[in-house]
Amino acid sequence: MLTASYFKGLGLGASLIMAIGSQNAHVLKMGLLRQHVGVTVLVCMLCDAVLIATGVAGMGSLIQRSPLLLEAARWGGAAFLFWYGLRAWRAVLADESLQIAAGATVMPLKAALLTVLALTLLNPHVYLDTVVLLGSIGGQEAGDGRLWFALGACTASVLWFAALGYGARLLAPLFARPLSWRVLDGVVGTVMWTLAGALALS
Repeated sequence: MLTASYFKGLGLGASLIMAIGSQNAHVLKMGLLRQHVGVTVLVCMLCDAVLIATGVAGMGSLIQRSPLLLEAARWGGAAFLFWYGLRAWRAVLADESLQIAAGATVMPLKAALLTVLALTLLNPHVYLDTVVLLGSIGGQEAGDGRLWFALGACTASVLWFAALGYGARLLAPLFARPLSWRVLDGVVGTVMWTLAGALALS
């Protein structure tokens, strides 16, 4: 029974976290640049763990009953994602984006930390996936099943972010070409604006 709860959390957590989004795109980019990968990956893992645990403990059901919280998260997240998408598109058009593969400017640790925190905590989809969806489903597990479900979902997060951040270097030869960075920034910008539009129209 407990094993089933664990693998249920693992499977559902993996299916949600692997979707292309702002957080994953940022982790991939930091991995390609080999800048603050450990900090970036660790923050994503810890935030997911806290949000999943909070949701399974009962917060997911509470948020679902608060239209005000959902509305604030929706518009705040849409604005942030639009801004981040705009920044990505500016990188596509700027001459500096061509130099990123050869010798990118190293982002200060504080900036790297604040960026990954913002992309994680200011994105409403993170709360909908972890606190609301995983929390609502995991909260239905009986007894210790809740804990094992949460552990399974957290395991999926740990495995995914570690693979994405540290596995990105395998793509380094591809991104040695400037055009590849333009394409990546274009994809990131498109994803951000798509998510922002979906939030605004939902």
